[in-house]
Amino acid sequence: MVAAGAERVSDGIHTEPGLSAGRTYRLSLVCFGSGSARLAVTPESTRTPVPCDQSVIQRRITVNKRVRIDVNSTNGSSGVIAWRIDAI
Repeated sequence: MVAAGAERVSDGIHTEPGLSAGRTYRLSLVCFGSGSARLAVTPESTRTPVPCDQSVIQRRITVNKRVRIDVNSTNGSSGVIAWRIDAI
């Protein structure tokens, strides 16, 4: 495990983990509660929906530049989002 945390869905996740260039990592997210959130990993531009139904969402991240991870709730969402980054 490289980094991990848990936040309220309404607060979201906003982090720039210190990941090593040239390495590949796995980001895992799970949301408990109601509603949903949206995951964005910068410098990628794809937004991934994160349902708050206890489903695990995984994303592979290959680091070439500084990485920023943002998870923002949708209107009316509540609960907790837990996240973890593992080196592959």
